[in-house]
Amino acid sequence: MQTEVIYWLLIAMMIVGIIGAVVPAIPGTSLILLAVIIWGIVKQSFAAIATPLIVTAIILILSIGVDFLAGYIGAKQAGASKWGQIGAFVGFLLGFFGLLPTLPIGGPIVGIFFGPLLGAIIAEYIYCRQLGVAIKAGIGIVVGTVLGNLLQGLLAIASVVVFIWTTWPQVFGN
Repeated sequence: MQTEVIYWLLIAMMIVGIIGAVVPAIPGTSLILLAVIIWGIVKQSFAAIATPLIVTAIILILSIGVDFLAGYIGAKQAGASKWGQIGAFVGFLLGFFGLLPTLPIGGPIVGIFFGPLLGAIIAEYIYCRQLGVAIKAGIGIVVGTVLGNLLQGLLAIASVVVFIWTTWPQVFGN
């Protein structure tokens, strides 16, 4: 009975990890990997989690790559310069810490979404002095990042499915 409770708590932890793979500033795939490791400790056998451990570790590495590449590809497709990319990063930080004065409500979660857009547009405008180009660059960076986050969410779901598929019989039998 106690093992089943721990199992369901770890599944809940993994669901938070799936959400975190899509929403910035919440732990994502790393949280799922931690849950897999905890299950190995609970079962006192890492052989019992070999497949989900390997799959989740690979997905974590892929997610990191997607995170870096998605915004970059979106920026390149939109014609953004390095200034736009740096501005998006600075905007993300300012938005996350709630420092954007234009956001009277919503705090960090809203700031995470609008900060990179505003940061990219402002930095790109400073660089090229063309508002249309700056807006296009900002939107490209944000679209690339959002698509990357959705892909990370799909990868996180895949790792949780592998975990459940391989560990369900350990808990509930065949």
